[in-house]
Amino acid sequence: FDDAFAGKSYDEIDSAPEEKARGITINTSHVEYETKNRHYAHVDCPGHADYVKNIITGAAQIDGAILVVSREDGPIPQTKEHILLAKQVGVPSIVVFLNKEDQVDDSELLELVEIEVREILTDYEYPGDDIPIVRGSALLRLKEIEHLRKINRNSSDDPSPGSAMVKILKLMDQVDSYIPTPDRDVHLPFLMSVEDVFSITGRGTVATGRVERGTVQLGDSIELLSAWSYEIDISGSIETVVTDLETFKKALTKREAGDNVGILLRSIGKGDVQRGAVLSAPGTICSHKSMEAQVYILTKEEGGRHTPIFPGYRPQFYVRTTDVTGTVQSINPPEDRLKTRNKERFDSQRDNLTSIDSDTASSDIKSIAI
Repeated sequence: FDDAFAGKSYDEIDSAPEEKARGITINTSHVEYETKNRHYAHVDCPGHADYVKNIITGAAQIDGAILVVSREDGPIPQTKEHILLAKQVGVPSIVVFLNKEDQVDDSELLELVEIEVREILTDYEYPGDDIPIVRGSALLRLKEIEHLRKINRNSSDDPSPGSAMVKILKLMDQVDSYIPTPDRDVHLPFLMSVEDVFSITGRGTVATGRVERGTVQLGDSIELLSAWSYEIDISGSIETVVTDLETFKKALTKREAGDNVGILLRSIGKGDVQRGAVLSAPGTICSHKSMEAQVYILTKEEGGRHTPIFPGYRPQFYVRTTDVTGTVQSINPPEDRLKTRNKERFDSQRDNLTSIDSDTASSDIKSIAI
């Protein structure tokens, strides 16, 4: 398990120079590992409030979350922000890991932290009383790995009862049992939102992301819709062919809904595709310039707006892996202004942050790809 992180050590996950200099995660990072029951593609999301955009990109791709809370500090403002974002983008299940167990000796304080975490989860409509909470120390496990390597022992050897690895294994047991295996839309037409793009010298351009629905195979013809194509031509798209598929440095012939994948695109330059573009089966989706949607405006206490919204307001819309500035053309308040998210499902909007819920939008929603 320790050695299976796609060949990455802890300090390689946050690999950008600024991440190393500041000691924080800025960009999402993908790692791979397996338990006895499942194969996981793990998305490490930023924890810092300044990088909410990257948090959204990571959270929008996941089927479940491990919420890491310091037992020394307890829940911090970013903890609530992460839970709120998880709820907004539809993360169905959360397991909690109370980290830094070795830093706190007061058992009553530890219990209070756990109670507070459960209350916050309940406030955001997660089953706080039922969510598994595992206590442990990631740092102690890293020290154990370092010691085992010094004495030429494999870090994946069965740990002793007092090992910090026992707690990590317990965490993954809870993830295996509590987070359900999602139903995948493998029979629908292929669709993938591009998270990152890079070039391979002599081979071409690779688009990476998570397959949202359908399947993709070597030799398939697919369509590229750029996130900005509507500004040029509402029907603008490029047809290309899949010439290679790779997941965590392993060449494959087929990928399906739920899989992370890098797709090598024939005759596509790096400038032709950017983060936020969509790859799809030809003729199955198109771009749109406008939409109608129900929205839930977050209160000031929820981290939302402090001032009213009027026609002409230009919010930032986050859709899959892209963000785009839009303009509010008209607002039609509901007859019952007292409706809450407990009674009706809404989209969410805050200063410079709007998440779109396709379940409640009412304009061409079957084919919309913004």
